[in-house]
Amino acid sequence: MSRWEPVIGLEVHVQLRTASKTFSGSAAAYGAEPNALTDPVVLALPGALPVLNERAVEFAVRLGLACGCSIRRRSRLARKHYFYPDLPKGYQISQYDEPLCEGGGVDVVVDGRVHRVRLTRIHLEEDAGKSLHDGGAASRVDLNRAGVPLCEIVSEPEIRSAAHAAAYMRAIRQLVRYLDISDGNMEEGSLRCDANVSVRLAGSEELGVRVELKNINSFRFVQKALDYEIARQVRVLDGGGQVVQETRLWDADAGVTRPMRGKEEAEDYRYFPDPDLPPLVVDDALLARARAAIPELPAARRARYIDQLGLGPADADAMAEERDVADYFDAVVAAGAPPKAAANWIQGDLTAALHRAGRSVADCPVSPAHLAELIGLLEDDAISGPIAKRVLARAFATGESPVAIVERDGLRQISDAGAIEAIARDIVAAHPDQVAAYRAGKTKLLGYFVGQVMKATGGKANPAAVNDVLKRLLDEAGA
Repeated sequence: MSRWEPVIGLEVHVQLRTASKTFSGSAAAYGAEPNALTDPVVLALPGALPVLNERAVEFAVRLGLACGCSIRRRSRLARKHYFYPDLPKGYQISQYDEPLCEGGGVDVVVDGRVHRVRLTRIHLEEDAGKSLHDGGAASRVDLNRAGVPLCEIVSEPEIRSAAHAAAYMRAIRQLVRYLDISDGNMEEGSLRCDANVSVRLAGSEELGVRVELKNINSFRFVQKALDYEIARQVRVLDGGGQVVQETRLWDADAGVTRPMRGKEEAEDYRYFPDPDLPPLVVDDALLARARAAIPELPAARRARYIDQLGLGPADADAMAEERDVADYFDAVVAAGAPPKAAANWIQGDLTAALHRAGRSVADCPVSPAHLAELIGLLEDDAISGPIAKRVLARAFATGESPVAIVERDGLRQISDAGAIEAIARDIVAAHPDQVAAYRAGKTKLLGYFVGQVMKATGGKANPAAVNDVLKRLLDEAGA
């Protein structure tokens, strides 16, 4: 066991799903032509003044309430000074000593146990633009992202492993998607993090020298970058050296962290309250709207699925993972489907159909009521399992009611023993060699005969009845 213990704190940046930017009416969209989404405020033209987007504040408060934070009813926006080319103003509008949300925490499941990572604060700020380097002598700047609203979630340094950090990031992504305040899309930069990493002797209370890893934008990279950086710092310390306080970048191609710059401290940013913006006041109406918009959260949903609906932990996890799936599952159960059967169909054939069609459950052509209807037909033995799959495919393609499909296409299950026996006798008579082999001890041939009957009935025969009838006929043949 290593004598060193990692100490990790994460600053997670969540892009809020607002139509416009934090301080102007310019659209906050992804994928537009470079510099198509700018205006005088974004470009910092003389005389342009920022106006705070109330929707962004409401989203930030919603997140703070969901994390159990204290909401400051009066906070301040501050100027944080950068010398970066992608910030035309020369500073970023953020929050400093009076953040919007303080305290709270995020529950993270690691190795089957729930750990609560406490939060220092959640504050509101604007994003910077993007520098584009093509490898030549010139670099360009795209300001489409400049001014897009962000929530920065700052954790206490309580994370003790790279796996723990990745699980924490996943929990935040799940939470913001449940809250419908961000798409959490890491590939498009909607969720990314900076990690403060240090190592110390195990059991020590004294923190080591911390290194900041900037702009990590995938769960896999979070784990790899932290594992590398922890090992690097341990090598330095074991070799008698000293860790240098600095900011480093993760080089995914080389699988290493590389120095970027010396680490700034708060005083380097020369924070001061933005004189163009009044204090941020959260009134009762905004607080009520934010609170009312918080849905049942993943942990509560998972517990309800287990305690009230009788699902096992694996099914409960799968149904609660994404809000759209959980909402769909709840609607199927509310329409009368047994929970276990609903979970099975959603995870199985329905998800496969959605993947093939490139659609999400929110855009599913089979309504919850129709899936409950299909499950009801199966539970009532009105259709067989193979027919149910065929009906689901038809309902997925057309949006039709499963009952209507079954009635129109004559797909009701054949359960009449007499009708099944007549068909089974013809099959047995037509396959004397297989009958002889069965009589000689190859009883697995029963499946062959069942398949022949199902084929002859177009999959409509009741499989249990077919099995019973065929066993009797084959045993009679062997008597």
